[in-house]
Amino acid sequence: MKDIKEETLTFSALGREKQEMHAVLRSVYDALVEKGYNPINQIVGYILSEDPTYITNHNGARALIRKIDRDELLNELVKCYLNV
Repeated sequence: MKDIKEETLTFSALGREKQEMHAVLRSVYDALVEKGYNPINQIVGYILSEDPTYITNHNGARALIRKIDRDELLNELVKCYLNV
């Protein structure tokens, strides 16, 4: 029986980044819903224009969304849509 201390533990920083991106996007989505906006339209407007005023300040959503690189977000959204 192996001692647990001898095993190599690995983690994926990329997996963690994806989880953080998902959490941020979900928080922004929820804040937009709470304020009565159409969250999909607002998030798409932000992604296309990089204009942060598409995102409400409610619950710090605008500051949160700006922590995500738009190119990385688009990349992940397309991968998710295509299931790749």
